[in-house]
Amino acid sequence: MMILGVSCFYHDAAACLIHDGKIVAAAQEERFTRKRHDANFPELAIGYCLAEAKISLSDVDVLIYYDKPLLTFDRLLETYLSYAPSGFLSFVKAMPVWLKSKLLMRKSIRLSLEKVFPGCRMPPIKFSEHHLSHAASAFYPSPFDRAAVLCMDGVGEWATTSCWLGDGASLTPQWEIRFPHSLGLLYSAFTYYTGFKVNSGEYKVMGLAPYGKPVYADAIRKHLIDVKQDGTFALKMDYFDFCVGLKMTSSKFDDIFGGPPRKAESPLTQREMDLAASIQAITEEIILLLARKVHAETGADSLCLAGGVALNCVANGRLLREGPFKNIWIQPAAGDAGGSIGCALAYWHQYLEQPRQLGAGDSMAGSYLGPAFDTAEIRQFLDQVGASYHHLPTEPELLSAVVDDLAAEKVIGWFQGRMEFGPRALGARSIIGDARSPMMQSVMNLKIKFRESFRPFAPMVRREKVAEYFDLDGDSPYMLLVGRVRKDRCRKLMSEELNLFGIELLNVPRSDIPAVTHVDYSARIQTVHCETNPRLHALLRCFEDRTGSGVLVNTSFNVRGEPIVCTPQDAYRCFMRTGLDTLVLGDFLLKKTEQLILADDDNWRSEFELD
Repeated sequence: MMILGVSCFYHDAAACLIHDGKIVAAAQEERFTRKRHDANFPELAIGYCLAEAKISLSDVDVLIYYDKPLLTFDRLLETYLSYAPSGFLSFVKAMPVWLKSKLLMRKSIRLSLEKVFPGCRMPPIKFSEHHLSHAASAFYPSPFDRAAVLCMDGVGEWATTSCWLGDGASLTPQWEIRFPHSLGLLYSAFTYYTGFKVNSGEYKVMGLAPYGKPVYADAIRKHLIDVKQDGTFALKMDYFDFCVGLKMTSSKFDDIFGGPPRKAESPLTQREMDLAASIQAITEEIILLLARKVHAETGADSLCLAGGVALNCVANGRLLREGPFKNIWIQPAAGDAGGSIGCALAYWHQYLEQPRQLGAGDSMAGSYLGPAFDTAEIRQFLDQVGASYHHLPTEPELLSAVVDDLAAEKVIGWFQGRMEFGPRALGARSIIGDARSPMMQSVMNLKIKFRESFRPFAPMVRREKVAEYFDLDGDSPYMLLVGRVRKDRCRKLMSEELNLFGIELLNVPRSDIPAVTHVDYSARIQTVHCETNPRLHALLRCFEDRTGSGVLVNTSFNVRGEPIVCTPQDAYRCFMRTGLDTLVLGDFLLKKTEQLILADDDNWRSEFELD
């Protein structure tokens, strides 16, 4: 049976195709449209999934949407009525969209399909609940036969936090916390207040936190949120505006923290760093309490996580180190995009009551579920644009040339195999560099990514070598766990360095892999596995054989505000516009110094909205 899962119309639209319970393909619409967090109907992502399976829409047995719009509409109406007459402007803005398309979602989806796939038989359209989609995306692809599932996000229809018990093919709800009380929306309120973009900049707040101190944590506990001993919580809504207004926080919120929100793109101050540290500390505290509650109630040894809050890899790292569970697995596309996987799998296992087939690991195939391009396609494109390239068809020859450049502190665009599904580049569409270089972080941030200098980069390391560099000896294939660099690799700071604070800490090297060591000696670790990415695994081994170091910097192949590259065209364009030294497209290697640099539009960066 062919089941097409779809998420869209809120943010991060995506599509997934499963065949008899196996994930065949999955991709976000943004990768094709080049519009970050594209929420529109994922027609291009659907087209890709069908092409990957070599079928047409007529072959799809059922389409599942990841949300129940009528329940969401019920929540909106009840919220507006509860706060009336406040929120009238927000109500007026929202209703036309709902009455035109979202309320009649089945019709909207069918019309979109008929437009893109004329003449095809339309599959029946079914609906899953939002948090069921999250829970299914976490449990069913996991390697566990029995596990507790914790879903935490902004809001689904009504649920903002939910607990489930997965056992075999069954997934049973245990309890939920309902809107407006939301850990995700609390974190987003601080994202907004510190001057970053909601539903986009939350990871910046997480990255900024180590530069500050949690001096506002007590104020958050006193004024903003009531947290019980078991981790359940309630927001104090006088301080928030998201129920009725067009912004996240109210004027009372400003009074607590000494002024209005930071203006976007204005200089960061110690206040923002301390606010980030404070909300990060509160978030970690609540997640640990909730995990203990879930463990006590379910008795499960394993935990699965999904929902946007599950992308907080710092909290995940603490949960692994300090929490009660023996094993943790996190859906790599934990946000709304992953709902497309979850709703399809929920239909297969829950509605059709089909059994699960557990293997040696998870069933996400390393999350390499997007499009790939063969040698002929890449060569045709390079010849078409007149690029100068070297074709290195044998892997040892290619890897040796790449290691030469890495060891010379060159920055490389690495484009290999199937594109990743989810927000992280995992070595298929990555920018890589030598983690030993003390200048690599600033070079990548300012000259290649064109983004804020404070943002840290992730290390990639072979799974079997991870414990030699980090205080972690387990799997972290999806870059969703933060651990500490081993103490024997850390550098003792000089007396004058100990007196630095805030952003002054940025350029102080802290270990023998400084490019991936954050100011608190942490790192967002990606373990590379031979089974899911053999070429990247071989590159890391080759680099270690040559240099003695088995760690490389990994960041997403894009510039600020741009989705991760999808095609050879996207990769070449990014290579030519930025300070990248080398581009590796499959078996082809391009050096910037050998290219005929064509004049480009000086305003090309305006193509992308700032994240």
